[in-house]
Amino acid sequence: MAAPTVFVSAGEPSGDAHAAAFAVALRQAVPGVRLEGVGGPRLSEAGVELMARIEGLTVMGFVEVLRKVPAHLRLLRSIRARLARGDVRLVVLVDYPGFHLRVADAAQRAGVPVLYYVAPALWAWGEGRIQRMRRSIARLAVILPFEEDFFGSRGVRATFVGHPLLDRPPLNPDRAELKRELALDPSRPVLCVFPGSRQQEVQRLWGHFRETARLVRQARPEVQVVVAATPGGAYPEPGDLHLVFGRPETCLGAADAALCKSGTTTLEAALADTPMVIAYRVHPVSYRLARFLAKVQWIGLVNLVAGREVSPEFIQQRARADLLAEALLPLLAVGSATRSRQLEGLREVRARLGTPGAAARVAAIARSLLQP
Repeated sequence: MAAPTVFVSAGEPSGDAHAAAFAVALRQAVPGVRLEGVGGPRLSEAGVELMARIEGLTVMGFVEVLRKVPAHLRLLRSIRARLARGDVRLVVLVDYPGFHLRVADAAQRAGVPVLYYVAPALWAWGEGRIQRMRRSIARLAVILPFEEDFFGSRGVRATFVGHPLLDRPPLNPDRAELKRELALDPSRPVLCVFPGSRQQEVQRLWGHFRETARLVRQARPEVQVVVAATPGGAYPEPGDLHLVFGRPETCLGAADAALCKSGTTTLEAALADTPMVIAYRVHPVSYRLARFLAKVQWIGLVNLVAGREVSPEFIQQRARADLLAEALLPLLAVGSATRSRQLEGLREVRARLGTPGAAARVAAIARSLLQP
């Protein structure tokens, strides 16, 4: 029998990394498998033949997504044409639900089974999509512990595979050594500012985060501030803030406390044992729609995993520099009750994220779906 062809699609940088790890694991599980798809540099480096690149497609917010609709429709037509050739045995979709649920529908109509990795956050909003997922998705690989029961109880065959962040090489646990790596004074406290990995996030958050850092240093001049910066992001008037490009894990590991945008960054901080304050801002119309649709109390993943507020959240108009600085200062005080409580909560979160090996577990599910 000819080697099977698997189509893999990732729509944003984090999904590109998860998809690449899966591609490597699948080649080990299914020797000779042919991999095609849509993705970015990581998926390409993993040897996947890309029919389209994701750069420029990724945006956040309801209003912002509208601007990308024409590009998404063109890509969807191309994927439909590829599946119509009839030789693809399995479609693997990673995150990016606004687009990938449409791809899943197209695959189902073409008679190709779908494995979806990193579930859409339907527990937060959009539960009406469950029926669509039951129809078009053969298996769902979830990375948050509560998702297996959520989707399974609604008729979607879901398996908790552990969080892929656990597969990264462990950080040096010596915080002082990590500070030295970043040319910081190991004897002084460090605040890490993480305004996001997308240009759109940075644009909305940078001014508020920069002012927060200024207020923290006004209260405690000995604090060093490192900014986990992303290539392509604009950081005007940084002053004496220390910009570090492309090393977010090291920045979080070196920090005594962090100011993070919501999302996976909060789990990265938890794995680094770094207490944090969470903040986020989106387009005002996007925020009003999210408030109307949302079914969860928190947006920070550490809080969702814990089922309670481990790290304080400041969203939209509450993401003000004075409030953020006030919440950060106790976290920078070694031995404070506030810091100790959060560190205990972060240990609980880490324990709930599973064990390393997520990509290999997803590859095993894919192999089972490729059996004749």
